[in-house]
Order: sequence, then structure tokens, then C-alpha cells
Amino acid sequence: MTELAPSSLIDRAGLDRLAVGRLVGHGLEGADDGELFLEYRQAEALVFDNGRLKQATYDTAQGFGLRAVKGEAVGYAHASDVSEAALTRAAESVRAVQGGYAGAYAAAPARTNVRLYGEENPLAAPGFETKVRLLEEIDAYVRAKDPSVRQVSVSFGATWQVVEIVRADGATYRDVRPLTRINVSVVAGKGDRQESGSHGYGGREGYERLLTTEAWKTAADDAVRQALVNLEAVPAPAGEMDVVLGAGWPGVMLHEAVGHGLEGDFNRKKSSAFAGLMGERVAAKGVTVVDDGTISQRRGSLTMDDEGTPTNRTVLIEDGILVGYMQDRQNARLMGMRPTGNGRRESYAHVPMPRMTNTYMLAGAHDPAEIIASVRNGIYAVSFGGGQVDITSGKYVFQCTEAYRIENGKVGAPVKGAMLIGNGPTDLNRISMVGNDLALDHGIGTCGKNGQGVPVGVGQPTLRMDRITVGGTG
Repeated sequence: MTELAPSSLIDRAGLDRLAVGRLVGHGLEGADDGELFLEYRQAEALVFDNGRLKQATYDTAQGFGLRAVKGEAVGYAHASDVSEAALTRAAESVRAVQGGYAGAYAAAPARTNVRLYGEENPLAAPGFETKVRLLEEIDAYVRAKDPSVRQVSVSFGATWQVVEIVRADGATYRDVRPLTRINVSVVAGKGDRQESGSHGYGGREGYERLLTTEAWKTAADDAVRQALVNLEAVPAPAGEMDVVLGAGWPGVMLHEAVGHGLEGDFNRKKSSAFAGLMGERVAAKGVTVVDDGTISQRRGSLTMDDEGTPTNRTVLIEDGILVGYMQDRQNARLMGMRPTGNGRRESYAHVPMPRMTNTYMLAGAHDPAEIIASVRNGIYAVSFGGGQVDITSGKYVFQCTEAYRIENGKVGAPVKGAMLIGNGPTDLNRISMVGNDLALDHGIGTCGKNGQGVPVGVGQPTLRMDRITVGGTG
């Protein structure tokens, strides 16, 4: 479990480097672009639920994916067998996409000396027995917090991923990526009524900081607080009203309702509500949105993306004007733009595509208290659960997991069952106040697209949005 990062996955597999280079060159001969993506991954998950260790899993996986790109076409072959025979079959398979085409192979990505996270394996420490004792301690602490606590679930999860990219021009790129996440979930009840609360946190680092007593107690206290708040919640009102979104995790709504629409593939195919709007106003003045994969130890950060391109801080919307898209290499080339380091894939078995890293809105000038005081009748949405978004139309529906009434500029009773319903591109223009309290989420996001999930970050300051449709139960 204390294994160090191998100097090369090619060496780990016992392959001849020159032979691998020849096979990659053969498979990508005449292609516009492409690469061999090698991956080795270790993962663990421990779940302590209802007073007992319910799950303890450990898994290792390795494999490769070979991709050849010709225009809009992609040939892809992958296998868990990292051998010369498997690479030979893959090279012959991906050549089929080229159809006799003899293009100019794209220049290799630039290199970077930046390191956004360490190479230490988070699975190595603490040991299994220590983790189990800590899970028991957290469970006991939560149950002692309040007599209304009925159920507690605590989970630890970590992965250690080593990737190596080999190009037909001989360029090679390597990255070692730790990732950890802690989650505490609580169910509290009074009589027949039960409500839940949760708090998760994590990042691209080991367990050391995350499992300090201060860190897990903060998460446990917040999970209990949220459950108790929801126990007192009254039915949410329904109708069109002003909505204040809290700082931090509520940025998941920005991620879903706006961020996906700014990924390059949707815009190249004109299936995004933002397609063809480059240089035009798409949001209210004062709204600036960026995607930044370069923040140290953040869950969505990467030293390089899964094509070898260094990640960037990409401005997407600047003071309300659309100024950029998130790009992988293929879509950037086809759109005549530059790659932004957003080519991501779930594993060696998946093709890369434009994906977000850490996507957030920059801070404005307003104090959060001033924003709340400006609302006569509305909703203050502090946390969100699931949501649905249609990329083409921009329509969204989001469920609030913690929200409050705002009446005459004051935060009132918590509400249950509030849903925000709207259109992302339209509602960007309904942002009337942007707070000065930008916060990123605590490191829990996973984004799904085309069947692939990747870790991401979100964030925003407190926002006021005018005339938003609220679906409620009251």
C-alpha cells in the first residue's frame, strides 16, 4: 500500500519503450492527432453506516487507451492488458478511422513544471485499523450531538492515479494524482417526521489534514445542523420571486445550467444555447465566470489534462460578455481556437472530451447582508441536491436541500421542498447583485457527461437573481 509512483508505466508493464513508440507511430500514421494513454489506479472506500462497518473495498486497475483523430472522426481502442500484443491490435484498430488520409500530426502540447499536488499515495496512511476506529469515533460523536439523531453514515474514499501519455512524435507526459473525500450524513427525526443533512469535503491530497479532529468535527456539526434545520422547515412557497443563492456549493447550479453550455464540443456542434454568441452579452454586467484547473490541491485541479495539455485559468464570461469556451485538442482545432487544458476522461477506457475543472463566478462589490436586505419577498438557497439541465435549451430544475424564506429583508423560517426552475442563459441576465464573499465548495463534486464521471469544483459569491420561478409545496 505504500507503493511509490513508478517512474514509467511502460517500464512497470515490462514493455520495450522503442517498440511502444513504433506501435503508437504506426497506429497514428497520417492522423491529425492522438495519443496512447496509460493508467494505473488504486482506490479504496470505507462506509460506516448505522453503527457498523458496512463497506470496505480496495481495488486496483490498469490499462491503456489508444486514440487516433481524423477531422471529426475518432478511432479508439482500449484494454486492461498492457502488453505488446494488445497494443499491436489496438494500433491496427485505430488506423481504420484514417481511411487513407495523410494529414499533418498536430504539434505536441506545451510542458509545465508546475506541481499542484504531491505524488504521495493517500491510501498508504493512516492504516486500515486506524481508519475504522476513526469512523467509529465520528459515528459516536454525531449520535451524542442531539437526541433526535436517528441514523449516521460516514464514508472515507481515496484514489491514487498515475497516468502517462505517449504521442506519435515521441513526446511523453506523466502525472500522479491523489484524491480524497470524506462525507458525513445524518438523519434526524421527531415523531413520524425525518429529515437529513450532510457535509462532505476533500481534495487532491492525502488524509492527514482531512482527518484532523477539527476537520471531521466541523463536517459532523454541519451535517447535524442541517438535519435539525430541515426538521423545522415549513412548506416552501411557489411562484415567481427573487432568489438569493448562498456562496460556495450553490455554484453547482452555475456549473450545470451554464458551465456545460460553454464546453467546446456543444458549441462546435451548435447544440448549446451559447453557440454563436462569442463576443456578445450573455449575462448581466458584473458577472465574470472562469474555469480554473490550476488551484493547488483542489478536487477539480490537474497539473495537465488527459491529453497532456497544462490546465489553465480560462475566462469564459467577462463582465457579462462571452469571451471563451473550454476546449480539448480536437474541438479547439476544428473551431480554430487554442486548447485550454480541459480534455478530460474518466479512465483509460474512455475518450477525452471538453470538461470543466473548477468553475466559478468571481466576487462582486456587495456585502451579503446587503443582498439579503434588498429582498422583500423571496428565497435564500444555501445548499442544493440534484438537478436536471437541458444543454440545448438551457432549461434547468434544481432541488434545494437547505433554504429559507426572506421576508422584508430578513431571513425567516427554513423551507422544505423548494425547487428552482428556469433557463440558465436567460437567468444570467437576472443577476442583479453579486456578493464580495466568493467561496469554493469543500471538494465533493463529480460531474457526469456522456456516461463519464470526473471530479470537479464549483464556487460563487452570494448572488441575487430576480424573478426566478420557485416550485414549492406550500
